[in-house]
Parts: sequence; C-alpha cells; structure tokens
Amino acid sequence: MMKPLNIVIVGLSLSSSWGNGHATTYRALIKGLTALGHSVLFLERDVPWYAKERDLPSPDFCELAFYSNVSRLVTDYASRISSADAVIIGSYVPEGRRVIEEVAGLRPRCLCYYDIDTPVTVGMLDRGEEEYLERTQIPLFDAYFSFSGGAILNRLKTGYGAREAIALHCSVDDDLYRNTRETCCWDLGYLGTYSPDRQPTLEKLLIEPARRLPDKRFVVAGSQYPDDLAWPQNVERIQHLPPSAHASFYSRQRFTLNVTRADMIAFGWSPSVRLFEAAACAVPVITDYWRGLEEFFPDGEAIMIAHSSDDVVNTLVNLQEDRRRAIGLSARQRVLQGHTGLARARELTAALSAVAPGREEPLFEPWTAPAQERIYP
Repeated sequence: MMKPLNIVIVGLSLSSSWGNGHATTYRALIKGLTALGHSVLFLERDVPWYAKERDLPSPDFCELAFYSNVSRLVTDYASRISSADAVIIGSYVPEGRRVIEEVAGLRPRCLCYYDIDTPVTVGMLDRGEEEYLERTQIPLFDAYFSFSGGAILNRLKTGYGAREAIALHCSVDDDLYRNTRETCCWDLGYLGTYSPDRQPTLEKLLIEPARRLPDKRFVVAGSQYPDDLAWPQNVERIQHLPPSAHASFYSRQRFTLNVTRADMIAFGWSPSVRLFEAAACAVPVITDYWRGLEEFFPDGEAIMIAHSSDDVVNTLVNLQEDRRRAIGLSARQRVLQGHTGLARARELTAALSAVAPGREEPLFEPWTAPAQERIYP
C-alpha cells in the first residue's frame, strides 16, 4: 500500500510562466504527485518580475506560499521542512546557495536537488561560476535529479560528488495539452523566450525559410526579444503566451519548431518542456539535433530533424499531408506513454523511496513502469 508523501519544493516559480520553463514543468509534476495521493507545499520567492505576471496565483493541486527572503523562508517554514518526507530544492532559485545552506541546516529527512537546467549548471560550475549552487554543496543531497540524462549523470557523480544522479526529465500535463482542432493559422511557429545562443538557430530554421517562402505564414511567440530585430513581413510576433494558450497556439500550426540551447546540445539527452508540450498536441515538430533525441522521438517517425534552412523549406513545401499527420500522432502517443506529469511523478516517488536515508522500510512499494511506458532505457 502506497504511503502518502509530504513533499516540500523550493523552486524558481510555480505561479508565473513568464520568461521561464520551470513553472509548467513543476505544474505537471506536482499535479501528477497529487493524483497519486501525495501532498506538496511549493515555496516560491516573491519577486516583482513574477508577481506582476502570475498566471497561476492559487493552484488547486498543491499549497503555494511565497517568502520575501531566505531568513523568512527558514523561520516561517522550518517545521514544515523538517517534518517533510522529502525536501526538493530547484535550480535557479534566488540566492540558491544560501537557500541550500539554510535548508540543509534544518536537517530534513531527505534532501534532494532538481536541476531543470543541468547542462547550464555544469557549464557554469566548470567555469567556476556558482550563482545558485556551489560545487561543494552537491554531496549534501541524497539525490540529484537532473532534467538531462545520458553521460551527464555519471559526470555529476564522479566529477562533482553527487551521491545519486537520476534523470527526471520535463513532462507535460496531458489534460491541458491536446490538439484543439482549430483552423490552421501558420505553416511554422516557435514558442520560446529570447536567448542569444538560440537565436542563430532560430534565424536558420525559421527566419530564413520565411524569407524564402513569402507565401507561407510564420509566428514567433515569446518575450525579451530585442526591439531592433528585423522580422520578415510574413512572421507574426506574439510577446507572451500564458500556458492556458499554448495548446491553441500549437494546434493552429502545420509544424512547430523546437530550438535547443547550446549547453543542452553539447550534453544531449535534454528534451525541453516545450518539445513535450508541442508533441502532446500532435503537431509535427521540426527540431535541431542533439544526442539522444531519437530515443525520445525517432527522426522521420515522430519528429523531423533539420540541419539547414533547406531542410525546413523542403519539409514545408513537399511533405504530404497524411505523412505530416502521422508524425504528429506518433509523437503524441510517445508522450502519453511515458512523458506525462503522472508518469514523471511515479518516477520521482520511486526514486525517493530508494534513496530516503535512515529508514528501516521504504516510503512505499516501488513502482515499475508498464512495458508500454518504457520507451527508452
């Protein structure tokens, strides 16, 4: 019989999806945990840039509380942290190093880290940058959950002293992300916040094809793009889309584009939450390449890998409609089989049961994924 867990998460944001992919990642995971009977307290730093852009200020699937500074986090929630079955601190938490130090000082039963930016974190640590996590703090955690899988897990253990390094990829809320069957508005679209390292790929895989195909319609949704960027006339711009509008946005595209950050490409095995969201809506995804991609979505079967502007132009002009639909449906099926918030919550709780220290019995009976949900090793 499963024992309900009391989990505390200190994360970047749950209330606001503005300019970050953490909020939707946490939402899907926590909804999955709640569906399994567990309770979650999410602690979020009250910062002005998220406070004015909150699209989920009062979630109905967990308890959300805000703290004004690290001292208040510790004084106001010490008993909740100390008594929880597991405490998880996320990446990019403001004053993350101090948060880790103070929370660890409360001696929680099981202390874990969830890195939703693992390749970025490792790249920073390699350069001696310790903005939100110190290298010496990694061994403090009973488990280091990583948004990325593959070889980086071994590096976290052998190079940084992680006790356990476990892949916990992003996931999607399949109740919210499905095709809305709206009329198609765009031939190719992209959803993502501006990032200098992604911009050259966006130029190559969307902007240049838009220039070559003036009769096609394109769209880019996302914040923080420089005002002086030159957009072709057939590229529509949307400044920000709340998660409630994502499914509609994807569903109105013939194809959607996935662009991966440089650090994620370098390490591989780093599927973004946007990739899972688009796939869940059964819209065919055109993407740049990174190692491990085909273990999630095989090229030509559940995704289209593009290396050049020519690849994108050829797909938009020549791919047959029945083939386009089949690729989208195949991608959705793969998401439903193993990348929903519920599936990820099962992975998390099984891992917590295995790593929880000082217990004579596991937290609950370990969960094993049915064969059809084990898409890749």
